[in-house]
Amino acid sequence: MKGFLRFLVAKAILLALASSFVSCYDPSPLQDFCVAVDDANGVFVNGKFCKDPKYVKAEDFSTSGLNIAGNTINRVGSNVTNVNVDKIAGLNTLGVSLVRIDFAPGGQNPPHTHPRATEILVLVEGTLLVGFVTSNQDNNRLFSKVLYPGDVFVFPIGMIHFQVNVGRTNAVAFAGLGSQNPGTITIADAVFGSKPLIMPEILAKAFQLDVNVVRFLEARFSSKYDSHY
Repeated sequence: MKGFLRFLVAKAILLALASSFVSCYDPSPLQDFCVAVDDANGVFVNGKFCKDPKYVKAEDFSTSGLNIAGNTINRVGSNVTNVNVDKIAGLNTLGVSLVRIDFAPGGQNPPHTHPRATEILVLVEGTLLVGFVTSNQDNNRLFSKVLYPGDVFVFPIGMIHFQVNVGRTNAVAFAGLGSQNPGTITIADAVFGSKPLIMPEILAKAFQLDVNVVRFLEARFSSKYDSHY
C-alpha cells in the first residue's frame, strides 16, 4: 500500500513539473493586458515595462503594412516581415506573434529554429516545399511536404525547419508563432558567422570538411554581407 502511495505521489510531482515546463515560455498574464513601454518607472513583466492602463489606446494593439511585399533581392531570395512585441506593444505577455514571408522564385527561408515558439504557416500564393528535422533522439527524421495556396503546416518548437519556393512565381505565406518574441537562429549564420568565430578546426571535424572550406564559409558568413534578417 505504501509503495502504491509513493507511486501516486511521484506521479503527481512529475505531472506538476511537466505542467510548469509546458508553460515556461510565455506565461499566462495575470491581467487583461500589459502594453509594453520604454519606461523604467513602470512594472517590469516578461522583458518589458507595462504602460499605465489608463493611457492604453487602440493603436497599442494594431499595426499595418502586411499588405506590402517584402524586398526579396538578397542572398536567399526571401524576406521576413515580423509583427512581434516590438511592432505591437500590446502583444506583451500575450504569447503570440505573426510574420509575413515573401519568396522570389527559387528563394528560401533557410534552415533555422525558433527557440521559444511553435510556428503554424499558411500559404496564400505560390508553391512552397517546407519541412522540419526532428531531434537526435528521433534519428533526425525529415518531415517535408509541398504546399499550395490554402495549405497549412506546423513546425514544432525548437525544430530546425525551412521553406523553399519551388514554383515559377513569387510566393507569400503568413505564420503565427506561439510567443511574443519567438527568436530566430539561422543555422548557417549562427555556426559560420558567430561572434567571435568558432575555431575552424572544430567545425571542420564536426562537419567532416577540409579546414580551408570552413575558413571560406566563416569569411563569407562573418562579413554579414547581406543578412537575411
